Amino acid sequence: MKDLTKGNISKLIFSFAIPLFIGHILQLTYSLIDTRIVGSALGESALAAVGATSSLSSLLIGFLQGLTNGFAVIVSQYFGAKDIKGLKHAAASSLVLGIGISITLTVFMLLFLNPLLRILHTPQDVFKPAYDYIFIIFLGLTISMLYNVCSALLRAIGDTVTPLIFLAVSVVLNIFWDILCVYSLGMGVRGAAVATVFSQFIALLSCYFYMIKRYEILHFHKEDFSGFQGNLIRTLLSCGLSMGFMSSLVNLGTVALQTSINTLGTDIIVAHTAARKLSELFMLAFSVFGTTMATFCGQNLGAGEIKRIKSGIKKAILYTWIWCAGVVLVTYLAAPKLIYLITGSTNPVVISNATAYLKFDTLFYFVTAVICVLRNAMQGIGDHITPLISSGLELIGKTVFAFLLVPSLKYTGVILSEPAVWFIMVIPLLIQILRTPILKENGQ
Repeated sequence: MKDLTKGNISKLIFSFAIPLFIGHILQLTYSLIDTRIVGSALGESALAAVGATSSLSSLLIGFLQGLTNGFAVIVSQYFGAKDIKGLKHAAASSLVLGIGISITLTVFMLLFLNPLLRILHTPQDVFKPAYDYIFIIFLGLTISMLYNVCSALLRAIGDTVTPLIFLAVSVVLNIFWDILCVYSLGMGVRGAAVATVFSQFIALLSCYFYMIKRYEILHFHKEDFSGFQGNLIRTLLSCGLSMGFMSSLVNLGTVALQTSINTLGTDIIVAHTAARKLSELFMLAFSVFGTTMATFCGQNLGAGEIKRIKSGIKKAILYTWIWCAGVVLVTYLAAPKLIYLITGSTNPVVISNATAYLKFDTLFYFVTAVICVLRNAMQGIGDHITPLISSGLELIGKTVFAFLLVPSLKYTGVILSEPAVWFIMVIPLLIQILRTPILKENGQ
């Protein structure tokens, strides 16, 4: 366990963030390897099938991750206030709510998957493999949800190392099963999906049993699950749904763009898939420091340490800006080579379009860094509305650009849209963080 309410802020931030960073690297490493395996073994058509559904899977999985992170913010507040009984009730309630919501989403998505893929304008030549892949991924949503709940609860009490260890095991298994299912068993894109779900299941079991054995405060008893308090459930849902919808609105905007991208042909789909994979890697520090700030601010709010919250936010923005400078340098030095490493493609259309996307958009990552840090910090201090407004602006902006710019400018419209939206969505965050009562009342 790690108490973030005492000690050197920078050291605490990095000791919390570094395991998260490594964990995200492991996840992205698998994602990149998975992309390369599918592309090399099955060709660009299969890769396009996976890429055409990536925004849809990111939408659902992102919602569930946001939901669990929101639950963890409330748990972290109890932890900061040293209220162990309240913490156990909140943690147990998080598990129950997570199961119910994920099962409901799974049933809905599987029932309406076919029309959803048609709404996305999934090309007919990749429709069946796209359907097969995403169907299996959605079957495993509850597994993914429960693993994220366990990981988030551990992070709420300051432990980011344990989830990292089990994630590392999961990634190794994932790669092994990927190779086995895709190459040896000839399961096609379905094999990649099966490998993902199976490895998550192993990670879930390992993380859960270790969690309840290692930490008494996360060892649940019957009374922790009984007599749910209405106020606690409302608080968990308020924060969890806010962070879940925050992520969903972001991804819905991406879905809107993907709908337009899917009309531009297989080469552009592959190019954008590669560019987005690298973007996920490049934006890694944003999500890591964002998650760190949610827990840091939650614990310090519970402990009444408001000045530490202010200092932590400023330091997190500084560190992410340093990262941004490095990303721009790497992009301009090696983007085409990185795209080839991911896709295995030498197609000049793929390479040139993905490179253009990265070279333009990375210049504006400094704005994105501020957005990610502030959105999560504000969730940690109890503001669940402003982050949603910001994310809503992203959805509206991407949707408008998808229908106005892409038909006339083609992929250039996609490249231009995201930075323009970032400048719009950062405005409410900056305004609100400067006028937040608890931050103003406690001075600088």
